[in-house]
Amino acid sequence: MKDRVDVAVVGLGAMGSAVLYQLAKAGASVVGIDRFAPPHALGSSHGETRITRQAVGEGRDYVPFVLDAHRIWRELEAATGDSLFEACGALVMAPGHGETSHHGKPDFVRRSIEAAQAFAIPHEILDGAEVARRFPQFLGLGGDEKAYYEPGGGYVRPERCIAAQLRRAAELGAEIRTGSAATAIERDGSGVVVRTADRSIHADRAVVAAGAWTVPLLGAPFDRLLTVNRQVLHWYALDDTSAYRADAPVFIWMHGTTDTDYLYGFPPMPGEAQIKVATEQYATATTADALDRIVSPAESAQMYRRHVEGRFAGTTPRVAQAAACLYTVTPDRGFIIDRHPEHDRIHVVSACSGHGFKHSAGIGKAVAEWVATGASAIDLAPFSLARFR
Repeated sequence: MKDRVDVAVVGLGAMGSAVLYQLAKAGASVVGIDRFAPPHALGSSHGETRITRQAVGEGRDYVPFVLDAHRIWRELEAATGDSLFEACGALVMAPGHGETSHHGKPDFVRRSIEAAQAFAIPHEILDGAEVARRFPQFLGLGGDEKAYYEPGGGYVRPERCIAAQLRRAAELGAEIRTGSAATAIERDGSGVVVRTADRSIHADRAVVAAGAWTVPLLGAPFDRLLTVNRQVLHWYALDDTSAYRADAPVFIWMHGTTDTDYLYGFPPMPGEAQIKVATEQYATATTADALDRIVSPAESAQMYRRHVEGRFAGTTPRVAQAAACLYTVTPDRGFIIDRHPEHDRIHVVSACSGHGFKHSAGIGKAVAEWVATGASAIDLAPFSLARFR
């Protein structure tokens, strides 16, 4: 154990594992700290799969992150032999008329198309009739739907991605301390000291990527900016998988006007006869430690009735599994990547707001550059705290 390191990274989930890996890769002296033993099922980065898409309807400022992330996943696959990223294609679909919203952004399909055009991302624009012809697993389409299809999209495996980055970070010299919760971060001369129950870690800088545990650790002003919401994932059994061909994409399907009138999901994994789907809720807040991790049969039944029934070939209401996770959400559902307003040697990387994992590897690289040199190749200004003042 070193007496002092260049950077202490607090939280080793999606963002923290990526930052730790990139700092270690750059030759920095780093230590990573987590109260659990990532990858784990207690935060926001579990559940086997996460959608990735390059044309980001949440805003063009995000696109450089995910473009970098796709490259980094492939680099990690080559270095580790792990399978991390499956480019099965991504479909974003909405009604052909009327208003829609996703992650607080209106007309999300149009925004995705505009992002693809701006960054020359290969894509197709489809209507409902073409979606039904090419992807027969989608049922009940009226024919006039508007859809964005991205062949380079797909899914990443979050647990494997986190494990691969932590393993590579350790191989590159990073110290990793799990089962060790940070209890405070304080000034230490020109640097910081991160305190745990059994150790004080002195560092020139700290990166806090604690997700749903950010507010208990840092307090103001994050206590008024971050809300934790419980989200639920459902896997429904299929009694017929014939409609799910090899080119079956991941999907985001808006079927109403509000942010909760939609679902997202994944085709069956190889050798499985089930699909994973979920929606989102922002009405009920919780905390990381108070989260109800048990998904009731009534919740899965309601999800099936409202969002699944009649929309997917072969789907049954039989629940193969279910899980709860956490979103940590800002008022505008964007990210925070900035210095602590009262301590410029504490860098805060939170919150994902429900759409962060696909960006995480790219954010890790950008944050490592920023921490090491004071600037990054990707503009981080759109993710600053200043927008909330």
